[in-house]
Amino acid sequence: METVKQKSWFARNWPWVIPVGGCLTVILLFVFGVGAAIFGVSKALKNSTPYTYAIELANNNTEVVALLGEDIQSDGMFKGDISLKNNTGHADLKIPIKGEKGKGIIVLKGDKYDGDWSYDELYVIIKETQEEINLLDKSLEGI
Repeated sequence: METVKQKSWFARNWPWVIPVGGCLTVILLFVFGVGAAIFGVSKALKNSTPYTYAIELANNNTEVVALLGEDIQSDGMFKGDISLKNNTGHADLKIPIKGEKGKGIIVLKGDKYDGDWSYDELYVIIKETQEEINLLDKSLEGI
C-alpha cells in the first residue's frame, strides 16, 4: 500500500491567501493610519489655546454652571477648524460640552494677531432650552 503525503494547508491555499492577505494588510494599515491621524489632530486641537480657554470660561461662568452643573467637560467630537500661520490665525469651533445636569455647545469664533487671540463670538447654547449665555466680558458689550 502506498502512502500519499498530503500537502500542507498553505501549500494547498497559497493562490488565494497571498492576494487576500496582502489586500487586508494594506486596508488595515490605511485604517490605522487614518485613525492615528484623526486622533493626533483632534488631540492637538484640544490642546489649542482657543479650545482650552473656552472650556475654562464655561467652567468659571456662574450661569453655565447653574444650568449644566459642576465640572463641565467636552462631550464628543467638536466641529470646526483652527488655522495658524506664524503669529496669526483663525478659529471657528463648536464644542459639545456636558455637566452633571445637562449638555450644551460652546460656539467660538476668533482671530489671532501678533500672537494674541481676540474672540468675536464666544457663547454657550444650552441644549434643553436653546438659551445662549455669553462668555465674553460683558463690560465690552454694546461698544
